[in-house]
Amino acid sequence: MSSTAHTLRAPGGGLLLFRYSGVPVVLAPSWWLGSLAVIVFYAPLVDNMMPAADAVTSVLLASAFAVLLGASVLAHELGHCVVALRLGLPVRRLRLFLLGGLAEIARTPRRPGHEGVVAAAGPAVSIGLAGLCGLALLAIPSGGPVWLLVLECAFANTAVAVFNLLPGLPLDGGRMLRAGVWAITGRRGAGTRAAVVGGWLVAGLLVVWAVIGMAGASPDRWLRLGVCLLTAWFVVAGAGGELAAEQRRGWPEGLALADLIRPVLQLPAESPVADALAAAAGRGVVLVRADGVAAGLLDENAARALAATTPFAPAERAAEPIRPESVLLASEPGEEIAERVLETAAWQFVVVDDEGRPAGVLRREDLTNALRGQPR
Repeated sequence: MSSTAHTLRAPGGGLLLFRYSGVPVVLAPSWWLGSLAVIVFYAPLVDNMMPAADAVTSVLLASAFAVLLGASVLAHELGHCVVALRLGLPVRRLRLFLLGGLAEIARTPRRPGHEGVVAAAGPAVSIGLAGLCGLALLAIPSGGPVWLLVLECAFANTAVAVFNLLPGLPLDGGRMLRAGVWAITGRRGAGTRAAVVGGWLVAGLLVVWAVIGMAGASPDRWLRLGVCLLTAWFVVAGAGGELAAEQRRGWPEGLALADLIRPVLQLPAESPVADALAAAAGRGVVLVRADGVAAGLLDENAARALAATTPFAPAERAAEPIRPESVLLASEPGEEIAERVLETAAWQFVVVDDEGRPAGVLRREDLTNALRGQPR
């Protein structure tokens, strides 16, 4: 397979459009399905707005609207992405899909102000673009294809902004509501619960609007029904996911990190892997090279597999690298430690004190059992 094909294929599927500051911008396969639906349902509206347009022109203008809608969503999500990166929040990727887009921020903001600013950035971009298109409409003769495209762009950005400002998770308005409640109460969980309720109300209103359209035989009733039901499902599922994530990151009262971490043992990286396994005895093992640099944490599963075939192989061959994201500060709040562990692809973490000295090793399974109320 050519290197170009590898470049265009995004991790997790989809088409890699470009990267912004290292963040991949991905077009999911479902986006094409959504765009096709927009073209099918929007082309008849073009006929109403431009009676002189033939079928080909209507389809072309409807296709242009689908592209403009996608570009509007992209600009909206880039707003989130830019602000998150400026605040030091890592972004895994930016993805466009059937129901819109998502900037996948890898770490929860630590402050309500950061949450609010990141959430508001997307609608601010959409409102700004809608305003620019509105000014352009004043200078363009009405009724022509260019005028209609600019009108479509104004409408697309206005729709993206208004929808995302609805006060319910997982929408931006819900995140802004969470930030406000969080700032007032000092509890992020309280903000999440308030915004989840808002999400349920938003979903209910969407269903009611669809029912009103059906009862009144509205010309767009079938389009409205499909869009509203799909969007209501998206909002309910997203709100439920946010609530579940908030519950996972909660730290049980009375639980201390010291109760979960295992003692740490330092061994030479060239130690026979079988001897390192025997010395571990349930402890975390830091393997140190002759120059004093840590080679990593002993991965017991990999060490057992290696010891079964070559017991005298250097233990370093079964080491898991110690990365910045797998180092925890013992003085960090419990909720932040839980979030870091659950979001990082590692099964054990080095816990250090404020001076950087190893205090122990935390294993993911020990933390998840404690969060579920199970003994280690």
